[in-house]
Amino acid sequence: MNDNIKKTIDFDTILHRVRETKPLIHNITNYVTVNDCANILLACGASPIMADDIDEVEEITAMCGGLNINIGTLNHNSVQSMLAAGKKANELGRMIVLDPVGAGASKLRTETALRLIDEIKFDVIRGNISEIKTLASGAGAGHTKGVDADISDKVTEENLKEAVAFAEQFSRKTGAVIAVTGAIDIVACGTEACCIRNGHPMMSSITGTGCQLSAMTAAFITANRECVMEAAAAAVIAMGVCGETAFDRLGRLDGNATYRNYIIDAVYRLTAEDLKRGADYEMR
Repeated sequence: MNDNIKKTIDFDTILHRVRETKPLIHNITNYVTVNDCANILLACGASPIMADDIDEVEEITAMCGGLNINIGTLNHNSVQSMLAAGKKANELGRMIVLDPVGAGASKLRTETALRLIDEIKFDVIRGNISEIKTLASGAGAGHTKGVDADISDKVTEENLKEAVAFAEQFSRKTGAVIAVTGAIDIVACGTEACCIRNGHPMMSSITGTGCQLSAMTAAFITANRECVMEAAAAAVIAMGVCGETAFDRLGRLDGNATYRNYIIDAVYRLTAEDLKRGADYEMR
């Protein structure tokens, strides 16, 4: 572990602020994982509210500290709600996370994600490498396998340097912290990046761990506005550490449903000491 990044990420303060301030997070998210997103926010110490009707999204956004936009099951009505909520959040100085689920898999998803980035200033954009590459290139469908990253885009130790440079460049272009999640996670801001190697392969057997992470990231950055990159990295590390902790609890007859619940339990029980002891990361 790199001593420089240890001095930068103050797990004690970041986690304490989330649990002390209990930020209210507005989620316009997908109906596959909406319940899990609500529960992960409660587990980390925040509060969730879900609203996607155009007649109330601006009002709900105004009462919340942060906004999490997830395009996983978007439709034409929800697109308008996302735009309205995002613009209201910008107007009021609220923190915003974008999760461009499946960008590149269809014209609607890709064009919606690109329009959101064009019209809304996001604090964090979190997705897999294929989704982020689609946003960076402005290309149409073809980069993703459904909502999963294309195997040809996978971040490895061999191409990590190039992947970091790409994430940093896209961060400079958008003005957002870019969180690329996968076997190796990259959280980049401007000319610096944090590379994270926490997590467990079994996390891919559960739908929604990425969606949960985006919701939790919104809580972490809302409670820690003055250190957005570090808070986003802490959220990614926390999810990975909790994935490892949950896997260690599994018994012989336990499967992915139990694993899902154990991850939420691990987030609920998470301490700063757990993060400091289990975090596997470096600054580049």
